Amino acid sequence: MMLPGLKIGLRHSETLTVGEALSVPAQAKYFDPHTDMPPVFATAQMIAFVEWTCVHALAPYLGPDQRTVGTRVEMTHTAATPIGMTVTAEVELVEIRDRTLRFKVACRDEKDRVGDGFHERTIVDNARFMARLARKQAR
Repeated sequence: MMLPGLKIGLRHSETLTVGEALSVPAQAKYFDPHTDMPPVFATAQMIAFVEWTCVHALAPYLGPDQRTVGTRVEMTHTAATPIGMTVTAEVELVEIRDRTLRFKVACRDEKDRVGDGFHERTIVDNARFMARLARKQAR
């Protein structure tokens, strides 16, 4: 299921400002609101940011009923980013295997490299994917 024009070497980057909603304390309220956590960019949100950067990189290549879903994440988070600082995610498509797309990832804030690794996404037919999801919910 090749996407016309998509080639290894595709690069894309995005930048965001870390707000309170993207911080560790904001995530902690869902899991353990009694634990005091530092006000820094949450690892889970860094991974979500990487995923959306990849989604945006692929958007011009997808057909109307195609989507990509995240299927693998191999990331390190090596430096803390305080609230208010910007983070940039840079992704590069390094492998295409059938419907699976593998990206090399690097994240930096204004001062340091804060994370790197790999992220894989799989191309899906949206109608078929949603039908499978409906069947699963009905079980």
